[in-house]
This record gives sequence, C-alpha cells and structure tokens, in this order.
Amino acid sequence: MLEGVTPWPEDFVLDYRQKGYWQETSISEMFDQIADAFPNREALVSGNLRLTYQELRKKADCLAASFISIGLRPLDRLILQLPNAPEFVYIYLALAKIGVIPVMCLAAHRQSEIEYIAQHTGAKGYVIPENTLKFDYLALAHEVQRKVPGVKYIFTIGLEDGDGCLSINKLLEKDTVFSQEQTALYKPNPFNAAVFQLSGGTTGMPKIIPRLHTDYVYNSRMCGLIAGFNHYTVFLATTPLAHNFALACPGIQAVLMVGGKIVIPTAHQPKDVFAAIQQERVTYVPAVPAMLINWINSPEISNYDLSSWQVVISGGAKLNPEVASRVKPVLGCKLQQIFGMAEGLLVMTSLDDPEEAVLETIGKPISPGDEVKIVDDEGNEVEPGQVGEMICRGPYTLRGYYKASEHNEKAFTGDGFFRTGDLVRKRLDGFLTVEGRKKDLINRGGEKISVEEIENLILAHPAVANVAVVAMPDQILGERACAYVSLKAGNSLELEQLNNYLLEQKIAKFKLPERLEVLDVFPLTNVGKISKKDLRNDIHRKLSEEEK
Repeated sequence: MLEGVTPWPEDFVLDYRQKGYWQETSISEMFDQIADAFPNREALVSGNLRLTYQELRKKADCLAASFISIGLRPLDRLILQLPNAPEFVYIYLALAKIGVIPVMCLAAHRQSEIEYIAQHTGAKGYVIPENTLKFDYLALAHEVQRKVPGVKYIFTIGLEDGDGCLSINKLLEKDTVFSQEQTALYKPNPFNAAVFQLSGGTTGMPKIIPRLHTDYVYNSRMCGLIAGFNHYTVFLATTPLAHNFALACPGIQAVLMVGGKIVIPTAHQPKDVFAAIQQERVTYVPAVPAMLINWINSPEISNYDLSSWQVVISGGAKLNPEVASRVKPVLGCKLQQIFGMAEGLLVMTSLDDPEEAVLETIGKPISPGDEVKIVDDEGNEVEPGQVGEMICRGPYTLRGYYKASEHNEKAFTGDGFFRTGDLVRKRLDGFLTVEGRKKDLINRGGEKISVEEIENLILAHPAVANVAVVAMPDQILGERACAYVSLKAGNSLELEQLNNYLLEQKIAKFKLPERLEVLDVFPLTNVGKISKKDLRNDIHRKLSEEEK
C-alpha cells in the first residue's frame, strides 16, 4: 500500500473479496479484457476521430511504454489537468497500465490549487492542455515547477515539444510497443491506489481521495449495472472527465467495461449536444442540473432527431422536481438521479423505480455492501422520516484522505464511517432525499466552493474588516456565492475590485463571489458568531424583492 493511504481493515478486505465486491482486476486489466473480446468494435469518437478498441489500446500501450522510458514508475503521481479530449482517455488508460497515479484536477484550477496539490501529493509530472482555453497553462506549469521542484516532467497535449514540455501527440507518433515483459513487470497491484480524486470539502484546499483499482472497478461495475450499460451503450461525455461523475459513476470507465462507445463532443452548446446525439445515436448522457435546464429550454431541440436517447442521468447538485418532471416530455428520455461523492458512496435511482421516486428522491445506495446511517449531532441514528447527517462505509468508500491523519480523526468515526456532512432523510420505502449540508459549502452547478477558503482570502484584502460568504439561490446553477463584508474605516469596495484581487491570488474563477453586500454590523448568534442563517435569509429576501 502506498504510504499515506489508509488501508481497509483486514477483516473487511476478506469480507469484500469473499462476497465478490473486490476482485483481483486492475483498471487496465479490465480494459484489456474487453479490448481482446471486441477488438473491432468502436470505442471512442470525437470530431473526425474514430477509434476501435484495438486502436485505443494501441495508443494507451504506446503512451505507457513512453512514460516508462521517460522515467515514470509505479506509484509515481502525475497531475492531470485537461479538458475533455481523446488524449485524456489515452493517458488515463496508459497510467493505469503502469500503476502511475493520476491526480484529477480541473481545467479551472489555478496556481494556488495546483501548487498545493503538487506539493502534497509529491507529483513527479504535470499534464496540461494547449494554451487554447484563454489561459497560459504553460506559464502556470513552469511556475508550479519552480515552486515544487519535484515536478520533473511537464507534458502537453499540444502537437510540438518545446519550452520544457513533452508533447503527448509526439509520443504517440513514435508508435512505441509495450512488451509482454513490461506488462508483467509494471502490472499494478489491484489493491493499491489507482486514482487520486479531489474533495469538495469545506476546509480550504481540497483533500486528496485515494481510489484503489479494485474499489474503483467495483464502483463503475455497480453503477453501470444500475444504468443498464451494455455493448450497445453510446455515452456522450458532456461533463468534465476528471470528475468522479463522468469518469466512473457510471462514466467512461463503465462504458469501457462492457464494450460500449464513448463520444467526446468538440463543442458544448445545446445545439452541439443535440447534433452529437443525432449523429452518433447516443443512448446515455450525464448532466448537472444547469445543463438539463439549458437543454430543456433550448428552442433548437425540435431541429434534431433525439430518438436514440434513452437515459439522462442528473448529478452534481440537487435537481428541482419541477425540472425533473419536464425531462421525459421535452427530451423524450428517461431520467436517472445520482447522488455521490468522490470519497465513495453513490446513491442512484434505477430505471424501473416508480416515477414519483425518480422525480423526488436520489434513490438508494448502489451496493449491498454499503452501510449507511443517518445520525443526529450526538451520533445516534434518527427515526425514518427524520433529517440527520449521513455517515457511511463500504467496499468503495475511502477509509481516510491521503496524508491527512489529523483531519481523518474528525472526518471518520472510530469504527470507520465517513462523515459526509450531508443532511438527508430516509423515507419508509428506503428512498433518500437530500435536505442540505451540515457545514458551509456552496454547490455552484456541481463545482464545490469551500466557504472557508474564500473567506480567508477576502479577509486578507486591505479594505476588509470582516467577511462571511453564503450561498444564494440560483435557478440555473443551484447556488452562487455572495460575500458579505464590513470595511475598515475610510474604505470602499466594489465586486469587480474584490474579484480582481482574488484573481491575483490565482484561484479558480468559479470560486469568485458573484454578489457583494457591504454591512456596517454583522448579525450575531447568541454566542457571538456571525449568524449566517440571518445572512442567508437576507439575501433570499433581497433576491425575492428584486424579482418583483
């Protein structure tokens, strides 16, 4: 086991293996088995690119051999910061084959986040996009490399080497063969870490979530089973592939387990999504609620043949029942709901659940091995129908964040249950509903914003005396950030000034406050803390008045 990864207790490991949850199969072995079975079946489509399973395997093997020859070794960490692109899939499969651990970062992350992640994970390499996303990723990579010298290699999916970077596409042109000897030598242990996901936690910088080959394969296998995946499945990758949702819940990983086809669109406006569904006869699409709302309200939908579309799965944020009820009449497909976390536990509705449960709930846990409790503040289980915090453990839920022993003491119970911080209600029929968060966390269209992180940055502004950041409701994204501040004497502050200052701190743009309220005095609780409940009520009231 990689140092810093909390292992499951031996009795749990034995139980999970005996019950068939954990199998001795790595992510790369899972893919190779399907590639052997269906070599000529189409596996990946993007724009004019069309690859069979045999061709996709060849690209992954070529990169695996190249990474080894460059100097990467099993259990090295490699930061992967890419938009949705075919190269993401090649790299992911190549790293899985040689046991190198990708650290799944978002294209929106900036120096503050990447530098911390590189340092904390001990990353040896960093994969960046071309500078085509209106941001200089090469400058970011060099700055991170300067601050964290352990980042020895920088790779780009650009067409050329240079400026200290190695081109992934140039490596692919070498057509390097990954030999049987190398396959045996670098075969990953399925019970070791395969992927590092990032938490959306409330305590500043993201925590690192280690996912094992065996638990991540099981994660996707169960999701794919409930989603009805088979070799006729055509999956449109509309959400970020680095997210747990699009990667493994059920995601591209589940598609590759059954011999289905992945379609990566080259553009993401509603008309582009509809065109891809029509052209590739897409059957299954993941979406966050903001996407669903845009698709449902698009006037262009009637211009396309969407008859192949069987299921849309909504996750990342709570779906309003009114929006959910419009999916079938407008889009013509079934709705699935999924609630989950990169830490593990997944709750889904199934395709044969009652319509009311699909519209109003998030479903049930996906595995018979999931242990879920809903507890009060003292840790006592509440009665069905009552709201409490959901805690969980199981065959694909982590036992500890990477190198975070102090935090783990708070995040887990003594018997290994993960404290999710999510407030849920369990109905008498077993279906779960989400009622909110126990701690401050803003869910902006599926992107989690740590209130503590943003408050600390704002508090450092020379004009700010005190700050409180709260979520304000938004019909499209679910929530946006509103910053309440009090100012030092003689100072003024506008939202644009504040956000320019925050951008200088090199944080991701999705974390920026989208409204600023200046107060002389903050409302306080009876123990003298800022009353965020009163602030949330205030912003709700103001938004309601503005709508009138």
